[in-house]
Amino acid sequence: MPMAKLAGSPALKTTVMFEGIRYSDALGAAAEHSLPNYFPYRFKAGEHDPTGTGKASIPYLINTEDDTLIRVLGNGDSPWSVVGNRQEGYKLVHDERRDDPVAIRFEPLHDWLQQQTSDGFPIAQAGVSTHGDMMVINVAPGCEYFLNKVDSKSMRCTFCSYGAPDKRTAHLGQVAGQVAIPELTIKRMHEAMDAVTSETEINHIYLVGGSLTDYEQEGQRFLQLARAVQANNPGKISVTLGSGALPDEILQQFCDEQLVDAVCFNLEVWSEALFARVCPGKNNYVGYDRWIKSLERAVELWGRGRVYSAMVAGIELEPEYDMEWEEAADLAVQGVQDLCSRGIIPIYSLYYPTGGKDRSDYQSRLRSYFEHLALSYRDIRRQHELSVWDGFMCNRCAYMQLECDMDRQTEGQVSNGQ
Repeated sequence: MPMAKLAGSPALKTTVMFEGIRYSDALGAAAEHSLPNYFPYRFKAGEHDPTGTGKASIPYLINTEDDTLIRVLGNGDSPWSVVGNRQEGYKLVHDERRDDPVAIRFEPLHDWLQQQTSDGFPIAQAGVSTHGDMMVINVAPGCEYFLNKVDSKSMRCTFCSYGAPDKRTAHLGQVAGQVAIPELTIKRMHEAMDAVTSETEINHIYLVGGSLTDYEQEGQRFLQLARAVQANNPGKISVTLGSGALPDEILQQFCDEQLVDAVCFNLEVWSEALFARVCPGKNNYVGYDRWIKSLERAVELWGRGRVYSAMVAGIELEPEYDMEWEEAADLAVQGVQDLCSRGIIPIYSLYYPTGGKDRSDYQSRLRSYFEHLALSYRDIRRQHELSVWDGFMCNRCAYMQLECDMDRQTEGQVSNGQ
């Protein structure tokens, strides 16, 4: 294993992602004017709880002065805390280095989140969200894999909990088995897009949604969505297709109509065996080989550097896969090398394994895996002369990933800490 270490902004980001942030009055006050976290802060036993409820709302994202975006993870055992206030500014401080604070700002609670569409529908529920300068459009979030079993086994991806059809799909008009997106949903989406872009600088639009068991039908739904988005995209903000793998003829339509500028079909993990266990629905309804062939076809149509695959970094360390971090990291690096050789750029999001938390080395092995993968992948991108296209993603929106931060560091745009 290499002796190299992360440095500068990527090192700080990784540290905060792993160690989290302890509750403070300043963090609680910031929640009142910041984009809210999906997960409330939960006070540990004996921790001072000013709310008296055992939990508190906290911000979702912080930015450093060099525009490094970091997700906030609440952790009562963390040595990190927030001080300051809205007027004078906030700082992130470490218990052992309080004389070396990090100036931060929180992702704001935009006005559009409190507004309504022309028919009185909450814009916050219209299937449009943001993180940093990326607008994510997800007007059909329900995933059919959650509704299907094969040999009594659920077809949903094992790490996924947010794709289950629920009240979100109901208020968006999504009905199981119905491919088309309702016109009312599209109308509300357009109004939400207008509200967002009138207040927020958006440089990327990312189209996502729940999977269909028929990947041709999934392609038809995304064609409808992409056409509707481009009809309301006068500034021609870059658009990325974030569907599952699609048939060649559907990909050709996207390309011929110039509906998207990049694509991201999420393979999630490397190796056919792991793919079958972690993503049984994708494996059953599309298949590992066909997924990779779809990515390769996309490279032919959009070119190297415009084709991506999100990957779940760390799921290999779930106990059922029986891997130590070195083996898991080696497997992931094999995948990086293979995909990059095909012109496909994987994007790794940190995953916190739900099992194995009773191990004393739970954190250290996950962090060793993640840092080794990040450093190895940086070198492999250099070898293949690949970098993340800033029309797809950048440091201002990548809150759980390091690729953009490390590419920027390589280019000398931020301090390397040396």
